[in-house]
Amino acid sequence: MIVERRVELRFADDSRAAETHTNLSAVRRDGPCLWVAGDETATVERLTAVADAAGRVTAYAGHRTVRLADLVELPAGPDEEADIEGLARADGWLWAVGSHSLKRKRVKPGQSDRKARRRLAAVVREDNRFVLARLPLAAGPDGLPEPVRRDGDRRAAVLGLDGDSIADLIADDPHLGPFLSIPSKDNGLDVEGIAVHGDRVYIGLRGPVLRGWAVLVEIRPAADPDDPGRLVARRFGDDGERYRTHFLDLGGLGVRDLCPDGDDLLVLAGPSMALSGPVQVVRWAGAATADAPGVLHAADLAVLGELPHGDGEDHAEGIAVLGPGDGEDGARLLVVYDSPAAARLTGAGVLADVVVP
Repeated sequence: MIVERRVELRFADDSRAAETHTNLSAVRRDGPCLWVAGDETATVERLTAVADAAGRVTAYAGHRTVRLADLVELPAGPDEEADIEGLARADGWLWAVGSHSLKRKRVKPGQSDRKARRRLAAVVREDNRFVLARLPLAAGPDGLPEPVRRDGDRRAAVLGLDGDSIADLIADDPHLGPFLSIPSKDNGLDVEGIAVHGDRVYIGLRGPVLRGWAVLVEIRPAADPDDPGRLVARRFGDDGERYRTHFLDLGGLGVRDLCPDGDDLLVLAGPSMALSGPVQVVRWAGAATADAPGVLHAADLAVLGELPHGDGEDHAEGIAVLGPGDGEDGARLLVVYDSPAAARLTGAGVLADVVVP
């Protein structure tokens, strides 16, 4: 894959002070706007395209922060991070999903061996990570999309408030259940992507990777008839299950993001553990037409190419499809990075890549 150029993502002072621009974990295009999220907050950020005379996007600016706690209830309250790892935009809704992961404490430089051992034994659960939020979008005063608590009959709602998170749904799954007590960076459960097509919601897992096979979880959430501020996972047809699993042979890589492209699904694939690469973009053709749990062999998937990565930096975490509406003469991907290299940092924000698939 060829990096054609870079565009600047410009953030307001508060978000730069919180280092959101250096912790980007998700991106989704929405007309002239870009939705992004960092994994150290419980917020979603909206940026707006800046175009040149030819209509080609050269930057995204006009930053606005949306606090999830202003729109939906969060299990641990408004101040704990939600570790947002995936965003989706479909049919007038914005979706945001947390990592659903446990975390093992890091060893810090200069710590004694005793303290390092103690930290490596400490596993932490943060309840805000275990949410899936669906937010109605309405036109704001500036005509741009804005998440709201209520828009007519549509209500902001969340899954994961009362023992009904995605992790709870799969607790007894023979493949995934054994990994729920394992921290994310140890090949435990780690959600890192979401894509929505109609009533189908695909959840991509960075981990676990099962003998080289990555996993997607498919659910069909809807508003709880007894409480429209909550989502419930509807049952599938004859089998009555509340979720399906799909296994993808990504050659040992996990899912780092998902992005719909028509009826296809683009998969950003990268290491499941604390490694820097390799990173690939893979196409699952016709994913939205599959109506049964799938096992996708390597021959069933098309590798579009590899993305650049650094050593301990420039970790590709999100992809979005750009097209003629962005002044492009063909399909392009916008790629955002966690732990960006110093060369990506600008006075106003950070540089993302525009890539030719």
